[in-house]
Amino acid sequence: MRIDAHQHFWSLARGDYGWLTPDLTTIYRDFAPDDLAPILAADRIEGTVLVQAAPTLAETEYMLSLADQNGFIKGVVGWVDFEAAIAPDQIAGLAAHPALVGLRPMIQDIADPLWMMGKALTPAFDALQTHNLTFDALTLPQHLGPLRRLLARHPSMRVVIDHGSKPLIRDGVMAGWAEDMAALARDTDSWCKLSGLVTEAASDWAIEDLRPYVDHLLDTFGPSRLIWGSDWPVCTLASSYDRWLETTDVLLGAVSDSERKAVLGGNAARAYNLRD
Repeated sequence: MRIDAHQHFWSLARGDYGWLTPDLTTIYRDFAPDDLAPILAADRIEGTVLVQAAPTLAETEYMLSLADQNGFIKGVVGWVDFEAAIAPDQIAGLAAHPALVGLRPMIQDIADPLWMMGKALTPAFDALQTHNLTFDALTLPQHLGPLRRLLARHPSMRVVIDHGSKPLIRDGVMAGWAEDMAALARDTDSWCKLSGLVTEAASDWAIEDLRPYVDHLLDTFGPSRLIWGSDWPVCTLASSYDRWLETTDVLLGAVSDSERKAVLGGNAARAYNLRD
């Protein structure tokens, strides 16, 4: 099964997408399952992981309702307030829904790069593991050191790093990010999403701009721990869905057919324990 392991839907009337402002003209509108379904069919993508785009419980409930109505949504990565005393109870309640496969605090938007290390978050991380959920790490390069320390504290937690941790592709910078990602790949069992890279590149990006970063992820995490995602519709700020998928095919040119299938679906199914 080919799986898009990172996509979003939103309805502007819900009013909780603080980052989604009118200046993002092409994506400042509603995106619903009917918009994505024809794209998935054309590209032979059989399932998706729907990921939160707002830091509210209402967002998680909205996504779970979409999963109830659309069979191609194989899993939902939701949100809870990890700092709240009631977070473990909320996680337990949400985990009762068969579509919930993970949770994602929006770490990239939190000012303190050490936020994830706070002891107040430990009960939420413990609940995540108790209910066999995946932690999606929405990090930037400056968060990678703290993330490695967090995973040393919770070595059995299943973790997926979103968007390759957003390297500075438009500036051509690999130093720091490359070493930290190599350390995470070496010292932890974390997975990494091959997603969200085109929006970190210059507007006139070419495949060769992305290649050093993707090659590094292949060299460190390997094709057995990389997970493809579109980041649709955010990706449309820099690329069509088709162009990113075609770019991925080129960048994976050196891997075997079985490894390509793993990146394009098999790894997501394992990392998220996706439903059939």
